[in-house]
Parts: sequence; structure tokens; C-alpha cells
Amino acid sequence: MPPERDAAPAEPGPYAWYMLAVLVLVYVANYVDRQLLTILAPELKRDLGISDAEFGFLYGTAFGVFYALFGIPLGRLADRWSRTRLLALGLTVWSLTTALSGLSRSFAQIAAARVGVGIGEATAAPCAYSLIGDYFPPHRRATALGLYATGLFIGGGVSLFLGSTIAQRWNAAFAGGAVPLGLAGWQAAFLLVGLPGLLLAGWVASLREPARGRFDSDAAMAPPANVTAQLLRDLGDIVPPFTLIAAVRRGRAALLANLTAAVVVALAAGLLVGWTGDAPQWLALGVGSYAVLSWLASVRHGDPATGALLRSRAFAGITVGYGAFALVGYANLAFTPLYAIQELGADPAAAGLALSSIGGLGGVAGMILGGIVADRLARGGEHWRVIVAAIGAVGGMVCHAAMFSTASLFAYYAIVFFMQVGNSVSLGGASGLVVNLAPPRLRGTAAAAFVLGSTMIGLGLGPYAAGKLSVLLGDLGLGLLAILAVAPLVIALFWLAYDDLREKAV
Repeated sequence: MPPERDAAPAEPGPYAWYMLAVLVLVYVANYVDRQLLTILAPELKRDLGISDAEFGFLYGTAFGVFYALFGIPLGRLADRWSRTRLLALGLTVWSLTTALSGLSRSFAQIAAARVGVGIGEATAAPCAYSLIGDYFPPHRRATALGLYATGLFIGGGVSLFLGSTIAQRWNAAFAGGAVPLGLAGWQAAFLLVGLPGLLLAGWVASLREPARGRFDSDAAMAPPANVTAQLLRDLGDIVPPFTLIAAVRRGRAALLANLTAAVVVALAAGLLVGWTGDAPQWLALGVGSYAVLSWLASVRHGDPATGALLRSRAFAGITVGYGAFALVGYANLAFTPLYAIQELGADPAAAGLALSSIGGLGGVAGMILGGIVADRLARGGEHWRVIVAAIGAVGGMVCHAAMFSTASLFAYYAIVFFMQVGNSVSLGGASGLVVNLAPPRLRGTAAAAFVLGSTMIGLGLGPYAAGKLSVLLGDLGLGLLAILAVAPLVIALFWLAYDDLREKAV
């Protein structure tokens, strides 16, 4: 559909809320497919013979690195092409690869499927953030983004219930008999959850495109004449080995800097592989780190506007600070069901139902609360959004410590609610700030950069680190508690963003 060119109203109209409802459903599907792995962990670990560290790699790094890297060129594509078409394509890819996870027979196969899920889901945040920015005026954006982000917690909860229910009933139905296609319960769950996303993709493709920047004073940039050529250049800026070609085009000094970065990252990855023995983790994270450095160099050279945004203390502080907090949050999400089942003796189906309802309710409540409070406080300056994000993060980390210190399953479930409230309040404050800091033509790129921080740092390191520490310490709870060492860094980075915005507000 062509972009909607009507005059921007003071308040969002009915179609804006309809569009938001569809985007929430997309985010639900996004997190169902992403989070399904966690409730299926006991069966999957047993059948594939994988450790906690390898499970952390599957949940975090295999998905997160490629989700983060492809988020940059796909975010830039969202700033130039139809966001509804791009989102529909991404939804198709991640739904199919989720289903393919159910056909996996080895660690390598399911890791490859998780890479595909990550690439497909990389379209979601840039497209959704950009669409919401053009359907909702600035004073409603944090509320709209908060409502949108409830899909994260609804989807995470639904995935736990669906995954445990499907796997348990499948195993019970075919116990001692002929099993269709030889599939275990966890494999059937991936197939039955992934395929319906194809229908949702068709619905997304029917949404209307709004005019870019319709609520903002600065005019939106006209899209380039050749979107495909620009996409290929963007991929070349961040996808190895094409990053070398892009560096050559920028000159000898740029090529030397790029090669130096590649050598340094390769040496660091090699040392970490030798120290830990976990080659897939550090090779994937090494490739991702080199790619990010290549992209940042290309931005400094050819995109002054994006470079200025990324260098601002406010944007860097909120992006890296939230990424550091996400290290704790993603580790929590990865291991919460497994800890309840393995350490506290919960029944898998009961744990799925309890965690899905309690965690989902807490997440929805926190996102709505965080968005509304951030919008109201921000009338006194954007620095108040950082305060909201920081309060949520501190509360979430306190609850994380309490969760993995209790021996009571009842207390564990109760703390999950407050943990999710804190996590979602922090996300509501941070995401609203990111959208408002970026000019209209850069919102997709800004969203992708924000996701880059939370995935490369949070998802790429958090689940793996918690799993690895649990192996080294011989206790899953101790491994999860140890990652709270990142707390001082989180607070320092949020302060950096707050101080920058407070100075500008004076």
C-alpha cells in the first residue's frame, strides 16, 4: 500500500490503534518463537546431549549475534523501503526457521535454525519502532511503545504454556507407540508453534504505510532511487568478508584499520576459545564484534548524521547501559524455567503455566506503567525517561538476586512477577527515549542500534555467561547470581545519559 499522506492529527486515530494491535500480535509471535527454547530445555538438553553453557549459546549467542548484525542493514532498509512489506518478509523467515528447529537432530542443526530465527526477527524492532513513530505523536510514543512491548511478555508467557503443553501431550499421546516422523515432544512444539506465523505475515503485509515524519517538524528524507543497491552497500558495511571491500573503497587507512580490528578480535576470540573450550560462542561473538567495528567505521566515514547520534552521550549511555542490564535480564529469561524444574522440583507443565501467567502479567503491567509514567515525567525533560529506565533496572536486578537465593518455589514464582515489572519498566523508559532522540529518517537505524546493544551485550553474553559460570561453580543459582557483577556498569552508563540530557534541558 502507498504511504498514508493525510495531515497529522493531534492524537492518534482509530487506524493507528488498529495498526498497534497487529504489531503487538507480531511481537507476541516474535517472543513465542524466540522463548520457546527455554521451557523445552530439559528435553532438548537430554536428547541432544548439551551442557548449560551450550544451551546458553543456543538461546543467546547463536540467535543474538545475527539478530543484532542484520538489524543494522535491515533497520536502514526500514528507513528507505516499505516497513510493512519488510516486516512481513521477516516474519515469514523466522516462522519457517522456528518450524525447522523441530526437525533438528543435532546441536549444529538447531544452532543453524536459531541463526535463521535471529535474522528474520531482526526486521521486527526497526519496522515497528519506525511505524509507531509515524502513527503516534511524540507525547504518546512511550505509551504506544509500552503497549507494543507488552507483546514481549505476553509472547514469552504464551511460549512457556504452549511449549510445555504441546510437548507433554505429544509425549503422552505417543508413549510406547509409533511416533509421527520420529519427533520428540520438543520437536513437535517447534513445528506447531512456528508455522501459524505464516498467516500473520499475510495480515502484516496488508497494513498501510504512514508518511515519514508526519508528527515532526523536520522533513523526512526522500528514499534513494535504488533501494537494492543501497541495501547491498549497507550489508557490505557490516557483513564479513564484504566489510573488507567497503574498507578498500574508503582508502588505505580505512583498510589498515579494518584489518587491525580483524586481527585483534581474532586473537581475543582465539584466547577465549583456548581458555573456555567453547569455540562456537567466541567465534560467533568474534565475528559479530568485528562486524560492529566495521559498521561503526563506515558510519564515521559516510553518514555524519547517524555518527552524531551514536556518539551522543545520551544515546550511547542509554543503549549500552540498557544492553548491560539486558545481560542480567536475558540470563534470567533463559534459565528461569530450567531453574524451577531442575533446582526447585517444579513439574514442567505446571512451571510453564505459572511462569507464563505470572511473568506475562508482570511484564504487561510494567510496560504500561513504564510508558505512561515516562511520558508524563518527560514533560519536564527527556532525562526523566532515563530515571524511569534506571529505577526499573535496579528493581529488576534486586529481584534477580532474590529469585536465585530462595529455596521456596512459591516465593520464586512471586518474585518473577516483580522481576518482570522492573525489566519492562526499564525497557519502556529506554525505548521511548531512543525513538525521541532520533530524527524521523533515522528511527529505524536508531532502533536497530538500540537492539544491537541489548543483543550483542545482553543476549550474546548473558545466557552463555550464566550457563558457563554455573558449570564452573557447580551450581546454576550461583552462576546466575554471579552475573550481577555488571550492576555498577549499568548505573554508571544510565548516569551518563541522564547527565547529558539534564544539561540540555537546563
